[in-house]
Amino acid sequence: MGRVLPFVIAALLSVVVLFTPESGVPSSPPGTDKVVHTLLFALLAYTGLYAKLPRILPILVVYAGVSEVLQYLITPLHRSGDVLDALVDVFGIALGWAIAAAIRSRRHGPRTTR
Repeated sequence: MGRVLPFVIAALLSVVVLFTPESGVPSSPPGTDKVVHTLLFALLAYTGLYAKLPRILPILVVYAGVSEVLQYLITPLHRSGDVLDALVDVFGIALGWAIAAAIRSRRHGPRTTR
């Protein structure tokens, strides 16, 4: 459970961030939402890889798309689904993967070939 707990917390955070009604979203400078999406999905990817969850990256790509569709379809949220948000989510997933790969590479040291 120790390796999975950070992912569970990140997933719960994502539900709050992605599905808070528009009235509960604080106003912010333009583009801030894209930064939030990037960091949120980078966190999900990194913690999912840390937890060694199988096929987490493709699952997160699906979650990115589905969350935008749900934001559009769930009328009480008064939020709009945004294709650009989904693309930024995928960028965040790639960023989380890159960070995890860099950390893993540093821990294992340089590879030698013979």
